[in-house]
Amino acid sequence: MSRGQAITRERRPGTASGGKEPNELTRKIRKLEIRSRRLVNELFSGEYHSSFKGRGIEFSHVREYQYGDDVRAVDWNTSAHKNDLYVKLFTEERERTMLLLLDGSGSMLFGSGARLKKDLAAEVSAILAFSAVQNNDKVGLLIFSDRVETYIPPRKGRAHALAILREIYSVEQTRGKTDIDAALGFIRRTQKRKAIVFLLTDLVGTGYERGMRLLNARHDFVTIHLGDPFDLELPRSCLLDLVDPESGERVTVDARSRTLLARYSAAGRRDRDDLRQQLRRMKVDTIFLDTGSSIIGGLNAFFRNRERKV
Repeated sequence: MSRGQAITRERRPGTASGGKEPNELTRKIRKLEIRSRRLVNELFSGEYHSSFKGRGIEFSHVREYQYGDDVRAVDWNTSAHKNDLYVKLFTEERERTMLLLLDGSGSMLFGSGARLKKDLAAEVSAILAFSAVQNNDKVGLLIFSDRVETYIPPRKGRAHALAILREIYSVEQTRGKTDIDAALGFIRRTQKRKAIVFLLTDLVGTGYERGMRLLNARHDFVTIHLGDPFDLELPRSCLLDLVDPESGERVTVDARSRTLLARYSAAGRRDRDDLRQQLRRMKVDTIFLDTGSSIIGGLNAFFRNRERKV
């Protein structure tokens, strides 16, 4: 199979990778569910509900015409039947579809502390999934590396959200490189109706700009950048043997050198600033989260800012 060709393994609620779940995995998912649902109930439910519009409008009912009503809303069939003027009333169709696009490449296995980027992605995914469940929305999952690894079609309900979390924790992270455009292209081809699309990645890789613009034009598209303190600054210590998790390339750096550490920090912050400016120019809403910090502040700020735009 050629590089970049999609492999799609559709899973249904109640099944998980590798057969029977270990008790440790079950406990981990249950603990994550309890914490996520509490955060959703206390902090995020209202913000999520009002931050994204529904698919459109749907017919609600008719009532008698009142002075000031738009004549374009007159229901002529009902008016003729009842020998009086009646207008159609509509309500916003609130059911939405959320898609979680999760980076499954080797770089997500990095973490300078107790939490890996993959763990951070799982925590954020749980909060978003249960926000969708509480609002009776569908939620689906796509895991990608340099190709689409796994796709779970959007469905409703707690059991389906738990199936998504099981898949996130069960999937084996690949050592392949990152091809974000492969995931974006898959969603463009398969998701015809407007959806809420969250891309969870550390944005290692290139060539995704056009794909982001196209997806952003059709869907409510949000990038969640998953970072780590070591992306911006290394501690002063000793000789460090660093390994690129995607290519396997090794390099030894002298972390005793203040000059080297200063150059590393300056380059990391410059790259981060360039990334922020690039996403801003593309008009892509972005949340920057870090393995070493709480996710609550970043998510809360995003939802509140987004709510003011809607």
